[in-house]
Order: sequence, then C-alpha cells, then structure tokens
Amino acid sequence: MAAAAAAPSAPPKKIVAPTVSQINAEYVTQLANKYWAPHVKKTLSFDVKVIEDVYTKEIVRSKFAIRKIMLLEFSQYLENYLWKNYSPEVSSKAYLMSICCMVNEKFRENVPAWETFKKRPEHFPFFFKRILEASLVENESEYSLHEQTVLLLFLDHCFNSLEVDLIRGQVQQLISLPMWMALQPNRLEQELKKTPKLKKFWNLIKKNDAKMDEESRMQAYRERRFLSQLIQKFISVLKSIPVSGPISMDKVHYCERFIELMLDLEALLPTRRWFNTVLDDSHLVVHCYLSSLAKREKEGHLFCQLLDMLKFYTGFEINDQTGNALTENEMTTIHYDRITSLQRAAFAHFPELYDFALSNVAAVDTRDALVKLFGPLSSNVLHQVASYLCLLPPLAEGEDTSHEKEFLLELLVSRHERRISQIQQLNQMPLYPTEKIIWDENIVPTEYYSGEGCLALPKLNLQFLTLHDYLLRNFNLFRLESTYEIRQDIEDSVSRMKPWLSEYGGVVFGGWARMAQPIVSFTVVEVAKPNIGENWPMRVRADVTINLNVRDNIKDEWEGLRKHDVCFLITVRPMQPYGTKFDRRQPFVEQTGLVYVRGCEIQGMLDEKGRVIEEGPEPKPRLKGDCRTYRVFLDPNQYQQDMTNTIQNGAEDVYETFNIIMRRKPKENNFKALLETIRNLMNTDCVVPDWLHDIILGYGDPSSAHYSKMPNQISTLDFNDTFLSIDHLKASFPEYNVKVTVDNPDLHVPPFRITFPMKEGKGTKRKEDGSEENPEEDKTLIVEPHVIPNRGPYPYNQPKRNTIQFTHTQIEAIRAGMQPGLTMVVGPPGTGKTDVAVQIISNLYHNFPEQRTLIVTHSNQALNQLFEKIMALDIDERHLLRLGHGEEELETEKDFSRYGRVNYVLARRLELLREVGRLQESLGVPGDVSYTCETAGHFFLYQVMSRWEEYISKVKVKGGKSPDVADVSSFFPFHQYFANAPQPVFKGKSYEEDMEIAEGCFRHIKKIFTQLEYDNILMEESAQILEIETFIPLLLQNPQDGFSRLKRWIMIGDHHQLPPVIKNMAFQKYSNMEQSLFTRFVRVGVPTVDLDAQGRARASLCNLYNWRYKNLGNLPHVQLLPEFRTANAGFLYDFQLINVEDFNGVGESEPNPYFYQNLGEAEYVVAVFMYMCLLGYPADRISILTTYNGQKHLIRDVINQRCGNNPLIGRPNKVTTVDRFQGQQNDYILLSLVRTKAVGHLRDVRRLVVAMSRARLGLYIFARVSLFQNCFELTPAFSQLTARPLHLHIVPTECFPTARQNGERPAHQIHVIKNMPQMANFVYNMYMHMIQSTHHHQRHLLPPPAMIEEPEPPQTGETELEGEVQGMQEDAAEENEVVEETMKEGELNMDEMDEHRKMPEHPGRDSDSGDSEPENETEK
Repeated sequence: MAAAAAAPSAPPKKIVAPTVSQINAEYVTQLANKYWAPHVKKTLSFDVKVIEDVYTKEIVRSKFAIRKIMLLEFSQYLENYLWKNYSPEVSSKAYLMSICCMVNEKFRENVPAWETFKKRPEHFPFFFKRILEASLVENESEYSLHEQTVLLLFLDHCFNSLEVDLIRGQVQQLISLPMWMALQPNRLEQELKKTPKLKKFWNLIKKNDAKMDEESRMQAYRERRFLSQLIQKFISVLKSIPVSGPISMDKVHYCERFIELMLDLEALLPTRRWFNTVLDDSHLVVHCYLSSLAKREKEGHLFCQLLDMLKFYTGFEINDQTGNALTENEMTTIHYDRITSLQRAAFAHFPELYDFALSNVAAVDTRDALVKLFGPLSSNVLHQVASYLCLLPPLAEGEDTSHEKEFLLELLVSRHERRISQIQQLNQMPLYPTEKIIWDENIVPTEYYSGEGCLALPKLNLQFLTLHDYLLRNFNLFRLESTYEIRQDIEDSVSRMKPWLSEYGGVVFGGWARMAQPIVSFTVVEVAKPNIGENWPMRVRADVTINLNVRDNIKDEWEGLRKHDVCFLITVRPMQPYGTKFDRRQPFVEQTGLVYVRGCEIQGMLDEKGRVIEEGPEPKPRLKGDCRTYRVFLDPNQYQQDMTNTIQNGAEDVYETFNIIMRRKPKENNFKALLETIRNLMNTDCVVPDWLHDIILGYGDPSSAHYSKMPNQISTLDFNDTFLSIDHLKASFPEYNVKVTVDNPDLHVPPFRITFPMKEGKGTKRKEDGSEENPEEDKTLIVEPHVIPNRGPYPYNQPKRNTIQFTHTQIEAIRAGMQPGLTMVVGPPGTGKTDVAVQIISNLYHNFPEQRTLIVTHSNQALNQLFEKIMALDIDERHLLRLGHGEEELETEKDFSRYGRVNYVLARRLELLREVGRLQESLGVPGDVSYTCETAGHFFLYQVMSRWEEYISKVKVKGGKSPDVADVSSFFPFHQYFANAPQPVFKGKSYEEDMEIAEGCFRHIKKIFTQLEYDNILMEESAQILEIETFIPLLLQNPQDGFSRLKRWIMIGDHHQLPPVIKNMAFQKYSNMEQSLFTRFVRVGVPTVDLDAQGRARASLCNLYNWRYKNLGNLPHVQLLPEFRTANAGFLYDFQLINVEDFNGVGESEPNPYFYQNLGEAEYVVAVFMYMCLLGYPADRISILTTYNGQKHLIRDVINQRCGNNPLIGRPNKVTTVDRFQGQQNDYILLSLVRTKAVGHLRDVRRLVVAMSRARLGLYIFARVSLFQNCFELTPAFSQLTARPLHLHIVPTECFPTARQNGERPAHQIHVIKNMPQMANFVYNMYMHMIQSTHHHQRHLLPPPAMIEEPEPPQTGETELEGEVQGMQEDAAEENEVVEETMKEGELNMDEMDEHRKMPEHPGRDSDSGDSEPENETEK
C-alpha cells in the first residue's frame, strides 16, 4: 500500500473527468438546473439565447474542450433542451453545431446516440439538410475549419448508422445512383455502356426529374452533388497546406477526418456501390499522394497511413455493382483491359507512343516502364491521353491544360501500374510485429486513448465487402491487439533488466528479468531456398545461446520452452550511463536505447551434440552447466525484407545485433497460430455454407437462415424427454391444435414424436401459392407417443430424464435448434440458457445419431457447467469429448483471456492426425500421410477401407456356414495398431463375439477419421466471444465436394450483458473490436428467440434490469417459493441504494491511472457484510462486487484486516469485479460503484445490467447518488433505486432466517444508518455485545482506538490504511502469543478462543464521538 499512496502524475493523454463539486460550480450546471436538468421540478421556459450563450462561451471559447462537452452531454442537454425544442424557425449555426457536438460526444462515450431523434423525427430532414449546407461553406469566417471537422465527424457517424431507418432515409439521397450526375459526361457514358441495365435506370431518373417542380429538382441536384462538391472543397483545403514552415493543425485534422469519412464510405457496400466511381472520377487519391501534407514527415504521418488504407479500398477486389468478390483472374483481366485500351488510344492518336502501343503488356505495366514512356510527353499530350480514357474533360482547340504535369503523369501511371494482389500482399507480410509497429501511436495507441483523434485502424461495423475483407480486418485488428500486449511485456521485461552503457561502450545489464535473458551468441544456421513462385526463403533457422545462471524454478521454465512457443529477439543500445534510474513515465524506447525487435518460434533445445531434443515419451537428457542453445525459426518474410534493406540501402544487418531474448506466458502467446490459421483460410477457398454467406457479410434478408425459410426443414422430430406430459406439450404450442395418434389417454406419455405442418413451396414461391393453402391444416400438430426399447434389468439401465418444465419460448428455441439453419437465442439473466442448450444437444444426439455437434463456450467454467448438465441426461458418456484442460478446475474464476479457446480445436486436430500417423506406420504405408485432414481422408479411403472390405469378404458367413473362429483373428489387418490395447484383443471363444470385437476395432479407427468434422455448432455465451473466434470454428473442417457440411449453427447469448474483453481502449472504441458476431447479427436484424421468463431473482430485483429486454417476466416459483417470499433478515428492504459521502474529505482516489479506489465505500460494504454474518447469514451466500479492480483489491485488504480470520464472521464467497462475475450469481450481493467524480464505465448499460442481475434475494448498492441519478442511460434502474430511502434501514434484533414476509413492516425496531462511521461503530458494538453475552468468563478486550483528528485530510484513501494494517498485524501477533500460551496449558476450548479474536480498529471513530465507552465497563 505504501507505493500506492504517492500517486504518479498521469500521462498527459488522459482526460480528467470533472468532479461533482466542479460540476456543481460550473456555469453549465447552473444553467442546466434552471432550464433542463431532469430532476428539477420546475424549469424555465425555452430560450434560444441560452443555446447561443452556451455555444460561444462554453464550447467555442474553450476550443471545443472535451471536459465542457462531456458536462453538457451528461446533463442531458441534447435530450431535454436541444432536440426537444428544435424547429426550423429557431435553427441557427450555434444550434446545429451544439447538436453535432452532443451526438459526436455520445459516439465517443459509446452510448446510444439516435434515440432522442427517433422519438421526435419530424424535424430531422430539415436539420440534416442544414448540416449538408454548412459542410460545403467555403468561407472560414462563417464556419471555422474546426467547426467543419465537427460536421465531418457527424456525417461519418450518420454514414456508419445505416441500420437506423431515420438516418438511412436521409443518407440514401446522397449515395444512390443519381449521384452519377456529378461525373464528367464522357465518363458517365462510358460507365452506363458497361451495364445496359443501368442505362434504363438512368433514363427513368431523367424522366422523374422532368416531372419535378423547379425547387425540388434543385434540392435533389444539391443532394446528389453533395459528396463530389465536398471532395472538391477538401482538395482546395489540402492544396492550401505549404510544404514547409508553419502549418495550421486544424487543416491537418480536417484532412485526416475527411480521409476517414472517405474510407468509411468505401468500406461499406451500400455507400460504395455508386460512390466509388465518383471518387475515382475526382482523382482524390492522386491529389493526396502529390500533396504537401503527404510530404511532411511529422504532421503528415497519420494522413499518409490513412491514405494507404484508402488506396487499398479504392482498388478493392470487388464488383461495386453486384457486390461479388473478384477472383485473381478477373482482376488480371481488368488490368489487361485498362492497359490495352491505353495502347489502342496510343496507336490511334499518339504517334509518339507507337513503341508503347506495340509492346506486350508485361513489358510496360510496371511503374518504372510507364514513367519512362510517358515522362517525355508534354502536359497537353498527357491531358489528351487522359481525356481519351474519359479520365479528364477534353481540351478545346488551342487550349492549354490547367493541370500540372506531375499530376497528369501520376494519374496515368497509378491507374495502369501492375498491382500486387491482396492475397500476395498478405502472404508477404511478416506475422510478428517489429519495433516500427509496436511503438507507433497511430496504429497501436497507448491505453489512454480518449476517443478524440482518428486512427489508422480498420473498423468493424455492420457490413463487410467480401469474406476476404472480413477476415483481413479481423486479422489486422487481432494482430494489433496482440502487439499491444507484446509491447507491455517487452517494456516490463527490458526495463527490469536495466540496460546501461558500460564504460567501454558496450551494454551492461544492471538488473534481471524472469521472462528475459541476455543473449550470449546468435547465429543464422539455415536459409532454405524459396518455393517456386515465391521470393522469400522457405524457412530460416538460427541458434540462440543463453546462460541460465538463475534460480532452479526459472531455469526449469526456460528449459521447458516447447516447440512452437514464440519468443522475441531484442537489440538494445542504451545511452544512459551505469546506475541511471528508469522512469516509467518517460518514453521507453529512448531510455533503454531499444533498436530492433524480431519474433521467432522455438524448434527445440539442442543437446550436447548440437541436435534438437525432440519432444516425446522418453525423458529429456539432463544437460551439464548453465549454457543452453535453442534452435529457432525466424519469419522468412521479415528476413527477406531485412536482407533486401541491408543489400540495397547499406543498412546494418539486424541479425548480428540481438542481445536480449524474451519469452511470454504460453497461455497468452497463441497469436501466431491464430494469425496463421486466418492466413491459411484466406489462401484456401474458405467455404462458408451458402445459407450463411450473406448474413455474415451483413447483406440480403437477415432472416434467410431462419429454419422457416430453409429448404431442408425437417417435418417430424423426436422431442425425446423435452416434455414432461401431454399437457406440458399442449401448453408449449398454444397456437396449434394437437392431435395425438393414439386414442387411449393412458398411452399419452412422453417421449413424443411431433410432425409439424410444412409449408409447400419454400422461399419465394410461398407467396404465390399461399392463397391456396388451407389455414386449418396449417395449425395441426400430429403427436405420436413412442416407447424407448428396454435397455436391461439394472436400475442404471433406465434412461436419465429431463425434469425441467420448459416454457413455450424455451420450447420454440429448442425446436429452432433442432431444425437446420441459424438459431439465435437471447437469454437474459436467469432464463435457463444452459438448460435450453443442453436439451438441444440431447435432442440432436437422439434424432441424428450420425451427426457430430461441436460445443464452444468462452470459458472453462461455462463448458464444465454444460458438461455436468449433459451428463445428467440420456447421453452416452463415450460420445462426449472434452477438449482442453478445464476438467481439473471446475470451480475457478473465469478464464477471460481469449487465448485458450480456439487452441482447443487446433490441438485436438493435431492429436487425431498423430493417431493417423501411427496407423499408417502400423500398416507399413510409405510417405507422410498425417499432414492434413484432406490427405488423411484419402488415406482412409485407399488404405484403411480397402483392407477392411477385403477382410470382411474373407470372414463373412458364406452359404449358411460360419467360418472358423481363428480366421477372425488371423486375417485381421490392424493387429499392430491395436498392440497398445489390452491383450489379447480377440478371445477366440465364439465367432459372433470375435466379429463384434473386430467391428468395434474398426469403428474406433473410423472415428479417428471422422472426428475432424462436425455438422452442428452450438455456442454458449456467444455475445462474449470475439467475432473472429466465433467465425474460425465454422471453417476448421474440410469441405465435402466443395461445400461446407455445416447444417446448424446455434448461438445462445445476451448482447445486453458485457462484450468480450479487449485490453486496448482504442481497438475497443475506435475499431469496435469488442462487438461480438452475436451482437452484430442482432443489429443487422437476424430473428432471435428471446427467452422471457426468469427464475433466478425476486420479482422486485428483476425489475431493476428487465426494462432492457423484450417483455421479460418471472417464472411462477419466483412468487411461490418460501425463500423468495420471506424478507431479508435484519434489513427493511430487499434492495437499497445507499448514499456514501466523502470520508475524511476523500471520495474516489486514483493511486495509479484508472486504478480507482474509494475507502469510505470499501469500509461501508465490509461493515454491512460483517453485520449480516453476525445476524447468522452464511458468509458463502454473500458476494461483494465492484466496478473497478482498484476497489476490489482495497475491499480484500479491508476484509483481511477486519474479519478475514475471525471464525465468527469469515470471508464472503467472492470479492471480485462485476465484469468477472458475469455468468455467476449469489443470494446476496453488496455492490460498490466507487466513482464520485464521473460515472466512468458504468455508463455502459451492459455493465449495469450485469451488476443488477447477479443477486437472487438481496442487493445493496453503495454509491454517490448525486452522481449516478443524473445519468440518462441509467435512469430506468436508478429511478427505482432512488424511490427508496438513501440511508441504510436495518433491523438489528431480527436474526437470520426470519419468518417475516417480504414487504411487511418488522415487529422489531428499525435503525436508520446515516453514514459509514456510524455503521462501523454499530457493528463493533454489536460484536462486543455478542462476545459478552455468549461467554461467562470474559477476558480483557481493547475498545477501538480513537481516530486522531488531522488538520488536513490525507491525499488518498490509502495512507491511513497503512497504519491500521500495521496495528492489525501487531494485534494479531499479540493474539497468537496469548493463544500459544493457553494452548500449552491445554485448557482452551474453541468457544473460549473466540474471545481472543479482536475486532480490529475501524476508521469510523472520532475522539469526540459520544459513544466511546470507558475501558473498565468492558471488564466484568
């Protein structure tokens, strides 16, 4: 705690949120309290001048300071004042800009932005047109560039919100086909010629325009030309930036935001479809590359990165109109067409280009060749060539071109040069990050990303261009998120090693690190030849020697490095002299002199003879001494780039400089395997089932994969033990008539087979013949009870049965899961998601015994829960296969790191392929077969199947007579493979028995080959799994005849709870990387089954979060069971929000950035916990949650200090964060919200939903009420919480459990606790009283010492804690001595030992508090 007290000054990037006292003192807040604050009863009437004032004084004058805008947005300025009163009459510049600032701030904070507009949509079209006009204003005195940048950002948010109908309606005018009006006439003709259908549409548009009146036509023309005019405006701003000298950063930010807008338009098909041609026609990319800004190294750095991304997307391999991905061949054809049309033009009109016109394409399509050919031509000739290709308007007779020659040349060259295909680029890309990427703030921002600037990162929105684009964006983001974690590891390890400059100019290490070692020697030992058609070596291997003169356990860790583990090779050249202290706040690279970072993959450690020690069953040889050498694989792409750089530019050889090797925790180090998997998928024709393809990209009919629209719907399904009785079945299908096939009611017992009415003519035809269908027939279910064949006389032979009475929504989810297609189940807290999942699995298992189901969960714990429930149903345990190592850790805190999950699937695949290898050896087949799943399949067909068929023909019963028993064994072809099975394999007693054994053996072999495939995927908690991790399991199996064999994909999750954990804020917010595939599908509009009855919590507690879901109700038992009906003993209410004011003048404290603590709340929470335990509540039924890690650690400290070792009280079940407790529950939850200055990340409603839904019977929340009750997003929950008193109401004389009904007034006296010191005192006295009343013989017990009044409060909540901890340790030491003495006397029983348990002092006592008792009173 000592270190924590002196808080280091936070890095400058962090935005400091305003405190409550500042909020109250602010001019904005005073205005809000007069005009629009939600909790003010009588507000003044609307006044436009207020908006003008706020805008000029608060926003513009502070240069759009985020703090001011945050305050305004938080005060509900947009909802309660701006939009509520907006109309064309009052619209002004300040009004428009204020609204834009508020919307942009909502996006920055990641809270829903369009809700207000949806409620009052009538003025939105007018407002949007004003925004468009303002964006095109040329005069900076009207709208400054900063203001125009705000407008650009607003437009960008609109284009990224196409799923909102209101926005789409406005934006569509700007990006539909009529926008081609802005093209040059020649270009327009050329484009319309390409697709005859477009010509028709174009004529229609012209006709409609002719019918419009003048005003609406002009308005329509303005909208259609908007984007091309915006581009022209941008080009003029760009050209006003000088090459050197002072530069206006407003211009730079405007240019960056503009390129971001262009990128977002290009990366979505609906906006790209017509816009891409307009963008191409404006030659924006050429202008940008030639601009002065691109040449300025410092200010233009981010601009150039964004520009590279834009260039990539403008040439993306997709047909803009149809949206189909273009193949390698189609791209080549397009390229050849362009060059040949240029050659034709040259041949016909430009005699000086004859050489070019007659050359073959490959000779002239490189940049150098084109520059050489076109460079000598004059500007006018270049312009004519360009106009002939419809790139520029034609020149009139005798007119000179207005364009510079540089521009004209670049225009022709960039259009016709040969491009590397996207897949080639990807294959040439190194997978490990280097120092250039790791410390580039635009690509891998620090953790303090505020959400202000734009970044050179891909975004994950609703839609993607093609599968390639989808995988590529995810690939890049995953790579960068891993890079961020690698950066943290490198900074940690290298700074611990303290590299300093030695007196002789070398490097000396003054420290040591567990995860890093100095390199003794490094040599590259092999550079293999490249594969045909590649220019990088096939593999590069090197030897790294280190000296492991370290503790044995660390030495074991280094020696335990396994094949495929990733390490990093680092070069440092420190400039700091020996003994310089490292300052973590200063830039890391300069301090340590870090020069290079390269990744490598371990092949193995070398033995004394220099051979790699292979991993295998035999023990590893013990090596002498401390020197160890590892053989590592280097990245061949990286090696090739480095060597080219060395040879061409004379740079130094990186590979001769390494002096540190760093390893990482294996669990967090699978990024390379995952990236390689994605890259391999992109190189194969990755097969996504046709029925899923468009939905994954976000296009087409979102409900097209619902079972009702699938062509292969199954009419009769065996529901097995899903229904408990025929009445349960009838209640589950309220809209159907149920017809049972047998009349005898005694036989109406489950299991049931149900035949559903099938709609004739699926898909589109249904509408045509829908009229002829008989609606009566449509609604009848045919139910057939059937009997499961007897399985034997023993009790364990009886099938296990489901005992849950599913609701009709749950039955709909189970039915959907059994049908082919995509099933999405939204499961709010406590609605039995897992039970539904298990029943679906069981039903699939019984209906389709030949199919395999892959179950994916996001944590070991979730998988274990599923497993336990599956084993309780009628599923043969032999058919369950658990991948990964979760079975030994059933009750663990969740494993949230994403690394374990995909690994399971990959590892199991390798294991099975190894088995194939063993089989191949046993059969003596030459060659390496176990290389891939595909070759394994061939091997099975040609080697295994043929042998089996031959064997069967020899031993089968011929002509009615059985062959000899011995033949079964002697002809059996797989003896050697089963040599490791219990011997003898064949008993030789009877022909039938041995044949059964032989078939069992063959089934075992067959299973190896078929295990690499699955038909159904079920994902639990799928809203908590990263998009790319959800997607990979779909593709990890081989296609059958070019098609995926996947039949069903069932995703069960809850997008209203927390998303996957992304450590870096920039990727989480800017790139939206935390969006799971589940959430995206819901946003796109894929139909979901919403479970609607919860059985976890009291109905009153459920009301705190059920507003977030579609009609979520309660199961009957929540109202009926006694535990839900009785009150919480000792408390007046079943839930309460308790206001906690500053303690010793301190509210929240922040010893380290983002490490928030609040001592007052921590003490209060622990006091209430102790109070509950003293009343008789079992400690394991109480959990303490908080919203920050800092507070979690503080509460754990307070518990250790106050009651952790006290057997009368004990410890709560868990003290953890809300995020970690997702998916778990407990009877009583005490929740600390920590913050007192700004709401922080609880503004994310998903976190609130998780926090409110963890408790079953009692929820007590400790918070600064004045802060949270103003938060718009949290209103539905906090309005219920604040309706009850904000001071804790307790009934201390009522013991647990009580007979009092919930909601009844207690017979005992009610105490109202005003603050934390009062509660702490109360609990102390209560404890003393209990001790005294339970023991006759009372030893001396010190009262809590008085707290010393300090003249000024300590800086953070920790300082006084130290003293207490010390005092506590001394107490504990004394106490132990006493106990030891008495133990020696041998006369101490357990009850008496309790007397010695002192209650540690607590901070709630002031020296002048009235109830400090004199010491002698406690001695009796």
